[in-house]
Amino acid sequence: MPGPAAPAFVVDQERHWSRLMQMAELGAIPGPAPEDRGVNRACLTPLDRAARRLLIGWAEAAGLSVSIDEIGNLFLRHEGGDPGAAPVLTGSHMDTQPNGGRFDGIWGVLAAFEAVQSIREAGIATRRPIEVVAWTNEEGGRFAPGCMGSMAWAGAQPATAWDAVTDTAGISFRQALDEHLAAEADLPRRALGPAGRPPHAYVEAHIEQGPLLESDGLDIGIVTGIQGSRWFGVEIRGKTDHAGTAPLRLRQDAVQDMVRAITALNRLTHDPADVLRFTVGKVEVLPNSSNTVADTARFSIDLRHPDAAVLTARGDAVAGVVQAAMRHCRATVQERFNALPTTFPPLVPDAVERAAAAQGLRARRLASGAFHDAQFLVPVCPAGMIFVPSRGGISHHPAEYTSPEQLAAGTRVLTATLLDLARD
Repeated sequence: MPGPAAPAFVVDQERHWSRLMQMAELGAIPGPAPEDRGVNRACLTPLDRAARRLLIGWAEAAGLSVSIDEIGNLFLRHEGGDPGAAPVLTGSHMDTQPNGGRFDGIWGVLAAFEAVQSIREAGIATRRPIEVVAWTNEEGGRFAPGCMGSMAWAGAQPATAWDAVTDTAGISFRQALDEHLAAEADLPRRALGPAGRPPHAYVEAHIEQGPLLESDGLDIGIVTGIQGSRWFGVEIRGKTDHAGTAPLRLRQDAVQDMVRAITALNRLTHDPADVLRFTVGKVEVLPNSSNTVADTARFSIDLRHPDAAVLTARGDAVAGVVQAAMRHCRATVQERFNALPTTFPPLVPDAVERAAAAQGLRARRLASGAFHDAQFLVPVCPAGMIFVPSRGGISHHPAEYTSPEQLAAGTRVLTATLLDLARD
């Protein structure tokens, strides 16, 4: 029986890996071994701009045109035979978590670029243009929430919605964005959003960030949708006192009421099926002194579930549960992010499935537990994602790892998917 047909393009695995490792040097976190080096490259920082300039240099050398929009989304365009046709959009993000890995986000951008370069080098003509995009602030690690660039582009929020959001140093998103745009003033500016012509489709390649593909011995994940997420910020205000002299019964201890609130939230979000995800990942205490009763405590809430009804009901109850837990202090709860579960229409997942099958790769359909920019493209155009395995399911950590061979396989599937979508 003959094997699967060889693709008409060639993905350069060595070149692709080399570029990933060059990007990983920008914000590198030392590790015990070379493969355990992480990356801290926050959005709208000099390191972010250095990474973008590196990519722009490669893109211009490959003959792609470069542009940015008013929120800093970066686009690299490969022209098609019909320049007026709706383009196929592909990409991801370049920012990382503070203690992040070398592959989350950036692989999707470099895989998209390698795919387009492979198509060009093979001399394959596409009717539709293909645009590689690097979205601004997907992670939300410096400025919360994440996915600001894709949300603004898709019209889910105006580009000014997060102007007043600040990082831990007190720098506002607007300040950082204005500085960033000034540094890239030499790049052509494009209108924000699809400008009246939605893309034909959007495809995002990403590491799985979970254990399923590796544990099942699979090469490719065909992503069918993304579970919903709601983020909240809680601030509890009490009164500062001396730790040695203030009686417990008279204290307005913000930390103790924070503990009570988190305990109550654990009861609210208890799920015997272990499907619901509740995380307190960020805590801030002031004045942060070991012998002083805290007058302020702030913490984050990350709530996720694949069922919109469950996510809505539990999320709507958060503020009331926090308020009811207060014994001596005052609490305010602010929702910072709300994305209901998303199902991808069949156009892109079906194309990914055909591409994987044609190359003899083992694939399965699965949903994403993490949110991605693709979630916000669905109201604008058909969207979908390609996953490759993550070693041990680890992500958002320096030990995050996917092999060169696995990444190259995913990039070949992405290339074939783009050709399928861009030829019609």
